[in-house]
Amino acid sequence: MNKKPQLSFWSIWNISFGFMGVQIGYSLQNGNTSRILSALGADVHDLSYFWLAAPLAGLIVQPIIGLFSDKTWTRLGRRIPFILFGAIISAMAMFFMPNSEFFAYLLPPLFFGAFMLLFMDTSFNITMQPFRALVGDMVSEEQRNQGYSIQSFLINAGAVVGSLLPFVLTWIGVSNIPAVGEKVAPTVIWSFYFGGGALLLSVLWTSFRTKEYPPEQYEKYNAGDEKETPTGSFLSLLAEIPSTMWRLSIVQFFSWFALFMMWVYTTPGIAQNVWNTLAGDSTSASYNEAGNWVGVIFAGYSLFGALFSLVMAKIANRFGRKATYMFSLLAGGLGLISLNFIKDKYGLIIPMIGVGIAWAAILAMPYAILSAALPANKMGVYMGIFNASITIPQITAGLLGGFLLTMVGEKPILMLGIAGLSMVLAAVSVLLIQEHKQTSNTK
Repeated sequence: MNKKPQLSFWSIWNISFGFMGVQIGYSLQNGNTSRILSALGADVHDLSYFWLAAPLAGLIVQPIIGLFSDKTWTRLGRRIPFILFGAIISAMAMFFMPNSEFFAYLLPPLFFGAFMLLFMDTSFNITMQPFRALVGDMVSEEQRNQGYSIQSFLINAGAVVGSLLPFVLTWIGVSNIPAVGEKVAPTVIWSFYFGGGALLLSVLWTSFRTKEYPPEQYEKYNAGDEKETPTGSFLSLLAEIPSTMWRLSIVQFFSWFALFMMWVYTTPGIAQNVWNTLAGDSTSASYNEAGNWVGVIFAGYSLFGALFSLVMAKIANRFGRKATYMFSLLAGGLGLISLNFIKDKYGLIIPMIGVGIAWAAILAMPYAILSAALPANKMGVYMGIFNASITIPQITAGLLGGFLLTMVGEKPILMLGIAGLSMVLAAVSVLLIQEHKQTSNTK
């Protein structure tokens, strides 16, 4: 098997640059979905059910996209046609989501908003899945830590922008309170417009600045993988999943259970714990101020994640991927737990250091570990199947969210404590992983 060539920093950068725009949109969704749906009439006990749209879409869409992209060869490449198509649909959905109330002639606003959330998540998943496989396709084993660390950096940079947008728009004078007779604040609406545009432009950059290996060259670089390649039906692919993937899935379960809880309950939790608002007071100035501040602290964890991404590859090369992964998840768990004890809004930024370190590792380490254990010509489908380790814990958290909220006395802030404990369990579970070392021989 011929070795893949060493890529320049900017070549690796261009491969994942479009993911930055996708993450701007995804962060706007994470930071504002509960806010939008609450304004449209959703009860706080039901929020986690609406959030099920994201993992359900991912569970179905990503394996399908992975399977088809493995078999696709076009003038644009193998993965890029799916990335580009998903970006166009995502941008459209970002326009409709915050404007759901204006389509009441089609569906009640809450139902239209929920439908747009599902539509947006489906298109995000179409776009995101091929980016993971694209790094595995293009980057050599020696540069794999760097490749996924750069991707993690760009994802976090996009998340900083997306999370801060409503706060920045408020600062420059855009109203952060819905107009009379309306439900969603203009800051949120304009943020989604900007996010959709940024998503399209960044994906276009990747699409036209990245040249995927043509079939003959790709086969040359991966010619030694046939002996490891599963054959047969989709069920046989499941039966032959590498053990590394199963063990990583345990860590993923606890990690993404924690993240889902954080995304759903941070806004109502912080609004109640720091701003002293009522759980259903979603259109008040205090609740919307809390919503903006959640955007700021989410930008904080993304910024800390981006900074950690700059050194994560070197740390992983020095101490190993497993040790880096475990330390990062433990830092995130402690950060989430500490949110329960902070009453000052500026103090909320400190725990975001740990959350950001965990987030950066979650975006990079599982894929760096997994991609070394996968056969090259099944990279897309297995990366898609692996997405179930992200979606299933979120579905579980969504179904249990209302029940757990009742169990903790209707205090959303305590849900962040549950999230922290889950992240600590993820850190402990890293001990179960056995890394697969991939070797390449040059002919």
